[in-house]
Amino acid sequence: MFPLVVQGAEARRKGARLIGPVDLTLGGQGVTVVIGPNGAGKTTLLGLLHGIVRLAEGQITWQVPTEAARRAQSFVFQRPVMLRRSVLDNLAYPLRIRGLRRASAQETAVAWAARIGLAGAEDRPATSLSGGEQQKLALARALITAPELVFLDEPTASLDGRSTREIESLLQEQRAAGTRIIMSTHHMGQARRLADDVIFLCGGKIVETGPATDFFETPQSALARAFLNGDILE
Repeated sequence: MFPLVVQGAEARRKGARLIGPVDLTLGGQGVTVVIGPNGAGKTTLLGLLHGIVRLAEGQITWQVPTEAARRAQSFVFQRPVMLRRSVLDNLAYPLRIRGLRRASAQETAVAWAARIGLAGAEDRPATSLSGGEQQKLALARALITAPELVFLDEPTASLDGRSTREIESLLQEQRAAGTRIIMSTHHMGQARRLADDVIFLCGGKIVETGPATDFFETPQSALARAFLNGDILE
């Protein structure tokens, strides 16, 4: 599926440019973390790459046909979207719509419920779970089909330390298993813990990209240095 090549990509709303032009090439290994101030365009960039934000200009090219690339991806929103069904049915749903028999889908769903700490809660309504439990469920539902690539938009933005640690552990397991992860975060500690490489956005444009160690230790742009210093960027 990789490399992903983005050339002159733009997203607009009511004629106003939200992001772009973006030029970017991403390889097929590890975790890419997208950072930047509020309103920089992090969510829009993820949506543009995944195909849920309309491409107004430019090109986004995968190594395989676009439809095949889309089928190999999952997306987890900042605010988890729960089906008004049980935990088990939420987990089994993506498998069922791919044609897996009900018994096999439920068997896999039970295993994933245990993996994310929801063993015994399979029959509970998903909407009754805590925020951290819902986010873990949304992440497991995205991973249960074994996608090659997962997009995560601020996956721990409103969670406590324990839930954040559990989700980060799951992401590290998936990275070790070969899942490609592209995620946004406002938490610099999380970015340092998880990132293999960084995309720094400001004002809807990519200001700097590079290996995480290089970015955090020796940022090349004045904007990146200011952001890492905690300065307010407009």
